[in-house]
Amino acid sequence: MRQDKAPIYEALIEYKKKRVVSFDVPGHKQGKANPELTELFGEKAISVDVNSMKPLDNLCHPVGVIREAEKIAAEAFGASEVFFMINGTSSAVQAMVMYALKRGEKIIMPRNVHRSAINALIVTGAVPVYVNPGVNNELGIPLGMSVEDVERAIAENPDAKAVLINNPTYYGICSDLKRIVEAAHRAGMLALVDEAHGTHFYFGENMPVSAMAANADAAAVSMHKTGGSLTQSSFLVMNSGINAGYMRQTVNLMQTTSGSYLLLASLDLARRNLALNGNNIFAKVMDYAEYARKEINAAGGFYAFSREIINGKDVFDFDVTKLSIHTRNIGLAGIEVYDILRDDYGIQIEFGDIGNILAVISVGDRMFEIERLISSLSEIKRLYAKPSAGMFEQEYINPDIVLTPQEAFYSQKKQVCIKESAGNICAEFVMCYPPGIPILAPGERITPEIIEYIGYAKDKGCFMTGTEDMKIERINVVAGGGVK
Repeated sequence: MRQDKAPIYEALIEYKKKRVVSFDVPGHKQGKANPELTELFGEKAISVDVNSMKPLDNLCHPVGVIREAEKIAAEAFGASEVFFMINGTSSAVQAMVMYALKRGEKIIMPRNVHRSAINALIVTGAVPVYVNPGVNNELGIPLGMSVEDVERAIAENPDAKAVLINNPTYYGICSDLKRIVEAAHRAGMLALVDEAHGTHFYFGENMPVSAMAANADAAAVSMHKTGGSLTQSSFLVMNSGINAGYMRQTVNLMQTTSGSYLLLASLDLARRNLALNGNNIFAKVMDYAEYARKEINAAGGFYAFSREIINGKDVFDFDVTKLSIHTRNIGLAGIEVYDILRDDYGIQIEFGDIGNILAVISVGDRMFEIERLISSLSEIKRLYAKPSAGMFEQEYINPDIVLTPQEAFYSQKKQVCIKESAGNICAEFVMCYPPGIPILAPGERITPEIIEYIGYAKDKGCFMTGTEDMKIERINVVAGGGVK
């Protein structure tokens, strides 16, 4: 396969040259119906926001240029198959879970998964067997899964159908993926990988192992996060153990029938760019991140952590492109630093939690922007540093699982004040977004510790989501679920 080709992009250029008169959707007719739309997005983009047609193929059943682009992408990722996903990486995670599991079947997974994985359990009725991640007490963050803990979960649940692994976590932490995949396969289970933050593992050198290189069965790869495609575009990559035809049917249960060619072309072009230039691109990204870490740590106060936290167990490897920075030593929650950077310095980082921030360094960054971030953090430390006494220290709380997510979500519910909800069984989500990892998920017992965490996160300014109550003051609980 020629990695310099971009079949979808090339087909769109040919379509545009033909000046086809459009009596199909979309109704804006290449922007003619709405000049403001054309002004905002540009004539070139609007002119190729088109509908599926024979020359441009069909995402639900590709046999032309989309299928050709899939095959080229599969070679680039070292996979047997690649599907273009335009409902976000969430849909790819959900497709993997729905492919592997039916109602009542078990999946072994870390509790610090993205909400999309638990959403898939609500839809399928599958049963989670949670492996609690390790916790770094200094940083207050969840880590990866140890091989020993996964093997124990497999031994205790030999009827489980799959194991789901984060590679990496939002903070850049990687489990021992190869050994976990091997353990799953020995037990006859599928190994599924949420690789939303690991696109670069396939194209850079000296990176943690990728899902396909570790012989995992399938992975959700978020190209828009670190690969340079448009927001909401991702790849679902698969090895030969996956029935691609059935996986396509599963994807089509959720993915739109009106595929956006802007998103599809962006995936095509981003893959081409990484396949041809990825080594150089991510070498630069690593240099930027390492430089920023060195300067931030030299200034003191903030702690930009890296491979020194590797312990061979629940931190088997670390993604050095992730600029994860601990903030609590200067007396500020991560979300407070996040807000100050945006509001006072015009710098938007990826997220802030109660003790850390994450700045994503990727293909589009430049050195002067890195310097601006470093200098801004130095000034924030000088202006805002204070004693850290009394700060909440723990980012992960072990859940008490009472019901499956589906049972709880579809149960008879009642709404109670969050502050008075201890002992009830949660019937919805509570989370800070980003990163979108639930503090509470349906089916989990609400504890005083969790209530304290939610209150602290709200007070510090975390953007809370998940509850029916938009003010995050009341929470749906299972009616008659019993209060301990």
